[in-house]
Amino acid sequence: MVFGILGGRSQEIKGTVVLMSKNVLDFNEIVSTADGGVGGIVGGIFGTATKVVGGIADTATSIFSRNIAIQLISATNTDGLGNGKVGKLTYLNNHLPMLPTLGDRQDAFSVNFEWDESFGIPGAFYIKNYLQSGEFFLVSLTLEDIPNHGTIHFDCNSWVYNAKEYKKDRLFFVNKTYVPSETPTPLVKYRKEELENLRGDGTGQRKESDRIYDYDVYNDLGNPDTSADLARPVLGGSSAYPYPRRGRTGRNPTKRDPKSESPTSDTYIPRDESFGHLKSSDFLTYGIKSLAQNVLPQFQSAFGLNAEFDKFDDVRGLFEGGLSLPTDVISKISPIPVIKEIFRTDGEQVLKFPPPHVIKVSKSAWMTDDEFGREMLAGVNPCLIQRLQEFPPKSKLDASVYGDQTSTITKEHLENNLGGLTVDEALNGDRLFILDHHDAFLPYLRKINDLPTAKSYATRTILFLKDDGTLKPLAIELSLPHPRGDEFGAVSRVILPADEGAESTIWLLAKAYVVVNDSCYHQLMSHWLNTHATIEPFVIATNRHLSALHPIHKLLLPHYRDTMNINALARQSLINAGGIIEQSFLPGPFAVEMSSAVYKSWVFTDQALPADLLKRGMAIEDPSSPHGLRLVIDDYPYAVDGLEIWSAIQSWVKDYVSIYYATDDAIKKDTELQTWWKEAVEKGHGDLKDKPWWPKLNTVQDLINISSIIIWIASALHAAVNFGQYPYGGYILNRPTLTRRLLPEPGTKEYDELSSNHQKAYLRTITGKYEALVDLSVIEILSRHASDEVYLGQRDNPNWTDDTKALQAFQKFGNKLKEIESKISERNNNSSLRNRVGPVQVPYTVLLPTSAEGLTFRGIPNSISI
Repeated sequence: MVFGILGGRSQEIKGTVVLMSKNVLDFNEIVSTADGGVGGIVGGIFGTATKVVGGIADTATSIFSRNIAIQLISATNTDGLGNGKVGKLTYLNNHLPMLPTLGDRQDAFSVNFEWDESFGIPGAFYIKNYLQSGEFFLVSLTLEDIPNHGTIHFDCNSWVYNAKEYKKDRLFFVNKTYVPSETPTPLVKYRKEELENLRGDGTGQRKESDRIYDYDVYNDLGNPDTSADLARPVLGGSSAYPYPRRGRTGRNPTKRDPKSESPTSDTYIPRDESFGHLKSSDFLTYGIKSLAQNVLPQFQSAFGLNAEFDKFDDVRGLFEGGLSLPTDVISKISPIPVIKEIFRTDGEQVLKFPPPHVIKVSKSAWMTDDEFGREMLAGVNPCLIQRLQEFPPKSKLDASVYGDQTSTITKEHLENNLGGLTVDEALNGDRLFILDHHDAFLPYLRKINDLPTAKSYATRTILFLKDDGTLKPLAIELSLPHPRGDEFGAVSRVILPADEGAESTIWLLAKAYVVVNDSCYHQLMSHWLNTHATIEPFVIATNRHLSALHPIHKLLLPHYRDTMNINALARQSLINAGGIIEQSFLPGPFAVEMSSAVYKSWVFTDQALPADLLKRGMAIEDPSSPHGLRLVIDDYPYAVDGLEIWSAIQSWVKDYVSIYYATDDAIKKDTELQTWWKEAVEKGHGDLKDKPWWPKLNTVQDLINISSIIIWIASALHAAVNFGQYPYGGYILNRPTLTRRLLPEPGTKEYDELSSNHQKAYLRTITGKYEALVDLSVIEILSRHASDEVYLGQRDNPNWTDDTKALQAFQKFGNKLKEIESKISERNNNSSLRNRVGPVQVPYTVLLPTSAEGLTFRGIPNSISI
């Protein structure tokens, strides 16, 4: 039956609705319906479109023709109150199996509307779901042959629950783009109404069907009701522990700490942030949860917490022959489907990991000083090294609390390896560099070293730029808190390169202490804080204040996909008290707290790659050079590739923004835009809201810069620090995540072992067997691409906008990225660029824009979805 919109003479408008079931990953889900319950209809019909034929298709039509209804809203003609006319409820018609344009697991249904000229052109629609327990994912609505208009697309991509779940009806807008002042008058009310729904009222505990975006502090990491050892400080909302905000859930407080929220295995996020139908989301979610809940406890029971590898071959055996597991352990792991994709047991009682790239060509090149230095430029954490600009290096720690923390490295330590240069000459010639983890770790070392399984140092590493463009480490400073108190400064020891005897093992261990610092800083700061945590406030603010009709909403939305979902998962299983990070990384229970200390010096504008390079002294302003910068190290793969990606992003954003904003005045008058930015700063990053470096968003260029930084963080920066984790860190000897003892003292049995058995001495110091298995399991999941990944320069729907100019600008962006991909490949084949591949023969591919599925060590997804 077709309901007309208005009385009088009318003609028919044909439409197609594309849907997906709530359980496309569980085809056996039984969903009862309003007319008495047809078992398996929703779960069985959706997701298997190619199998829907005959009677099943007839049943699908019957069910949905009575349970899903749509009302069109006019964008051109108003009712008596000045709002767009609303048509009558029109129900879905026939199921359309095997529609050639359907995506994976999608199904289409026809819908017909009566139309006459007095209604005008549709610009929005309400949809009502009357299925009692059958929420569905609404992909799109397409209207065909609108008189004098043609086809209209509605790109929806949203979960729709039973109508009783909502205070206001679900609303969707046409794929057009309007700044607030240019919104068609009939749609103004609906535009405001939808944003009000998304903001909510800030009260109550959120439930699954909610679509409410709001802010909260990180008060859900601890579990004090289970154990006092699992209590964690609230991050955010204080000067002691500043932090970006997360999405509010409103759960009840714990009994022992009213400021902390009770933990749960099912954390609320706004429903559209949980793309349960996506393979990437499902693989990650179930993979991490299965590891935390099922696999890691089995590892712990099999190996215990203190098991060590005996020799380097044992570590390589994880990839070459596998690790033998007890029968009961392998039987409990193997039935978990997602885990079977990660762990290859081949029907045997053996656990086998894929070989990390760093040992595919050479088994020992990771030990070289050249590779140690190269990975600071082209490894998994290439955005921390700095040009040394003063000697000796100084600390920024408060001297009244920590005393004199100036480095104890002297010129005499360095000048034997400077090729005849003095320190001053090397400094003035921009040839000295530093990897400085001293200030981040020193304040926490006393607490870390009191842990039963952790012993380490705060490190500084000085490196020299050789004539061939590679870096040579000159000295490593290992520092401990003074035994008489922090105010007395540090107790430091300087280790110099050596290639024989006990001294060579001490040098290898010194490099391990540096890498442990770097691994922890990478995971907690470069990776988690600087990408995942800092982006979430922008996700929230965008949904609260930028309408789906807003051009900047359309620009930024792809770069938010699944980010709140992975962040919620991280708070449950990765960075939570007793979670995976605390189990396997040096800082243990102080891990995320350390990232709060680093956030104090986080600067939004410095996240732009050119600003970051200038701040670290890795580039110098030079208008005659590409991108306006001259790199201090010409062969700096992360910077060289990154600047091209950054420039492409900025050019795309400029082209796009210029379509909608001709003047700076237009920026100032955009009410949604101004409210969005104000709230992102003052609430989303509220602990830093008074910092003078925040852009004011008064000009078109301000908007271009802000949007470019957000896109860069969510795409290329995250890719650069994420997808190299397993290729480099999967070999735990190369990137250990914790050290368990300090350097042995001369005259001890442990010191003698440095000469007699350097492998055993090294393995007794770094990550143990259980922690290594934790690391490998997690970073392999995090380093993989799913088959439905959407990469930079791509969109998952070609109808994301109907603006031809925007589509043309986006095509230009995609073409530019293809050019960059070719250039990167050419550079990787240039043997004169020694930092591109290094001794381990691993090309720098992590910023190649596209990728296939799996563990590819390349590809820039649009968003932080893993």
